Amino acid sequence: QVQLIESGGGLVQAGGSLRLACVASGFTISNYRMNWFRQAPGKEREFVAATSWSDNTYYADSVQGRFTVSRDNAKNTMWLEMSTLKPEDTAVYYCAASESSYFTSDAMDYWGKGTLVTVSS
Repeated sequence: QVQLIESGGGLVQAGGSLRLACVASGFTISNYRMNWFRQAPGKEREFVAATSWSDNTYYADSVQGRFTVSRDNAKNTMWLEMSTLKPEDTAVYYCAASESSYFTSDAMDYWGKGTLVTVSS
């Protein structure tokens, strides 16, 4: 059974940091590009960051320089280090796995259920 389980969300003050984790089971992440998306209340789900099977990384402009995505294929795990957090980073953060070259939500093969990040001002 394929599962992606996110953890590490919580409440943090603006300027603070959080580290999210995504643990996969039922498949091997080494064959997939691993992605983070987020969805704020009343907004569309949006791409945040991704790491390819070859360790290339990709970031949305809104998080470039503040977030760092990484993976450990041996642990079947991906992380998202978030720093200098802003209230507009408040959202449910989802991890997703994709074999596609596209970064849109509909190109993802597997999704986690999400973890809530709340940044207070």
